[in-house]
Amino acid sequence: MRKLWGGAFGRLPSERAAAFGQSIESDLTFWEQDVRGSIAHARMLGSTGIISAEESANLVKGLEQILSEGPDMLPRDVEDIHAAVELRLGEIVGDVAGKLHTARSRNDQVATDARLWLRDQIELLESEIKQWQAAILKQANAHQATILPGTTHQQHAQPISLSYHLMAYFWAFQRHGMRLAHLKQMTNASPLGSAALAGTPFPIDREQTSQDLGFDGPMPSALDATSDRSYVMDALHLCSLIMLDLSRFANEVVLWTTPEFGFLKLPDHLTTGSSIMPQKRNPDMAELIRGRTGIVVGNWVSLATTMKGLVMGYNRDTQDDKPPLFASVELTLDSLAIASEMMADADFQADRMKVSLHADFSTATDLADYLATNGMPFRQAHEIVGQVVRGCIERNIGLEDLTEQTLSEINPDIPVEALGVLSPEGSVARKESYGGTGPKAVEKQIALATELWNLDGFPRPYPF
Repeated sequence: MRKLWGGAFGRLPSERAAAFGQSIESDLTFWEQDVRGSIAHARMLGSTGIISAEESANLVKGLEQILSEGPDMLPRDVEDIHAAVELRLGEIVGDVAGKLHTARSRNDQVATDARLWLRDQIELLESEIKQWQAAILKQANAHQATILPGTTHQQHAQPISLSYHLMAYFWAFQRHGMRLAHLKQMTNASPLGSAALAGTPFPIDREQTSQDLGFDGPMPSALDATSDRSYVMDALHLCSLIMLDLSRFANEVVLWTTPEFGFLKLPDHLTTGSSIMPQKRNPDMAELIRGRTGIVVGNWVSLATTMKGLVMGYNRDTQDDKPPLFASVELTLDSLAIASEMMADADFQADRMKVSLHADFSTATDLADYLATNGMPFRQAHEIVGQVVRGCIERNIGLEDLTEQTLSEINPDIPVEALGVLSPEGSVARKESYGGTGPKAVEKQIALATELWNLDGFPRPYPF
């Protein structure tokens, strides 16, 4: 295995040890970023006179050829991506390739590569979140009149509109979008020029390389720049948060497509069949999102465990920060795309949702609110309505089945006008408080969300 070091060693690592430390296959994920960083470094070396203008131009030309060739021309019998690029560069431009590593280290180089790669992925994640929110808005606009049971503790609680339910996901991902903007700010600082840990005696221009690579500026501490992996931790944590919310949606898809619920039908292209049961339509994509959330959360915990005991300065432990980062970002991007398809193409069963509200007592709070509105202390109203619910259960009826006679039998002190507040439709229609499930409140929520969606990026998490 070819390396960029070894002169002081009488014996190089064994074949097994060398393979154990090899990272080239994983590193190929950010091969392009490694070459881009090297081009910026080579230009800077020439403009500062650290190497001649001609040498700088030759290096840049050779590196640009590597970019155009793609990763297939890079050698694989090497330790890492840095060795692969430098050795291929040597094949193209000759011995001058050995000057490329002047005034830098693999320590600042890999930190630069990772930040460049993550910055590119943040833009993709932002785009996927926008697509997911667009699918939510599409369904929310279509289902403002669709009513289903709202739940707490996964038990029927109060009637809500499906539009209202779906919009809760919009706001969750608006917050994730703003977290992405913050992650980009935390990531977009340049470690390049920090060298191994202490800077370099060469008269480098870190501002130049930072600007060339689109960073906001160079990191002020070379030691921090080569040690820091908090931006990777931030990315893994954010991927975990995104996946946790996608998993909640996926779990609802799994439940709602069962015969017991029947709230949702997925199109054929988002389900799979059984090798033995011809009738099956399995929500496998939702189940995979739900299951793979554990991988993403595990990746965050894994790197946190790695980082907890490391002293300042580069440590080889952090070679293993990139595979979980690559895996988590890829899983999150794929899951967002699949979830957007499921949301956009979901066939929500409004009639089945309405039937499920019958005799579920989810308008009991409306009855208590009615009594409180008419002067009764709410705690007393709560007790009385509990007695009404018990009376209905004993008679095997729901609140909406109450008649004047039945109500007077259960509690003659409740006015018969109270029967008018027991329909699920009426319950939803009355909750017009800001953020509520009432039609006007939901229309306002959708309008505010659409305003935010039409803005570039995610400048704020809420309308204010």
